[in-house]
Amino acid sequence: MTFDTPLSLVGPLRKPRQMLGDQEYGGHASIHDDEMAEKLGFRAGPIEGPTHFSLFPPLMENIWGKAWFEQGCISSHYLNMVVEGEEVRAFAEIPAEGAKTTRVWAEKADGTPVLEASASIGTGDGPTLLEQRMAALRPPGPLLILADLEVGMTGAAEERVRMDPDQHMGNLYPFSLNQKLAGITETSDWYSKGSPWGRPIIPLEMISVLAEYSSHQARFPVKGPAVGLFADQEIRLIDGPLFVGEEYVLRREIAALAESKRTESYWVRTRIFDASGRKQVAEMLLNHATLKHSYAGYADAG
Repeated sequence: MTFDTPLSLVGPLRKPRQMLGDQEYGGHASIHDDEMAEKLGFRAGPIEGPTHFSLFPPLMENIWGKAWFEQGCISSHYLNMVVEGEEVRAFAEIPAEGAKTTRVWAEKADGTPVLEASASIGTGDGPTLLEQRMAALRPPGPLLILADLEVGMTGAAEERVRMDPDQHMGNLYPFSLNQKLAGITETSDWYSKGSPWGRPIIPLEMISVLAEYSSHQARFPVKGPAVGLFADQEIRLIDGPLFVGEEYVLRREIAALAESKRTESYWVRTRIFDASGRKQVAEMLLNHATLKHSYAGYADAG
């Protein structure tokens, strides 16, 4: 090769849709509700972070082919919120031949960063972005909202989930897969008509929905009401893809606890198994950042 200049793939500008305006958890509206967002100091209800994950599969397929849908991983730290009407595009560095990890990111049309991430296939070439971020976490001080959580705590029950095309995904996700596909930023027949694996596959962003759909069953003792948001998220396919209409078993564990000036955070690792519960097929790591000032009396309690 004549040059060692790093080159990148760039996706088109897209306008992701806000589909969580009616989201409800803990008996109250979420940060995705415009009125709630404004109360908390945001200009409007943001689009959920994993919505932007749909921008990346076309780039990842170009780099690693069909195998990325079987053993791909995206490990993302969310940087800035996006509201409906704003345009976003995805970027991916083209890795060296044989490399299993690369850097990816998303920006608004004006260059404002939306997320930074690592993308990898199989075991990758080292720790993912979130593995690095977790390793750098400092032990939190005394927690209030998350006082009853402990690292290693597991969910109260084994959860069984599925995602059918017209299945309403509950209060957390008040829409169906077909409704999502009508507005998804990158469309593919693989999501609805069929795929190289013989049946429709669940889009990357909807794996997040599948994994969170039954999260209330874990009964993690988080005090509330309080409003949270996704700060970091990793989705890893181990023996993928995941299929529409297939039953899966979920097991959850608290992977880390942390805090910042504005948030208390709990990182949950959700392992996704086939219907037998014996073979792990995917995994999600999610940092739930709970806004301290959304919890009544937080300042006085401190």
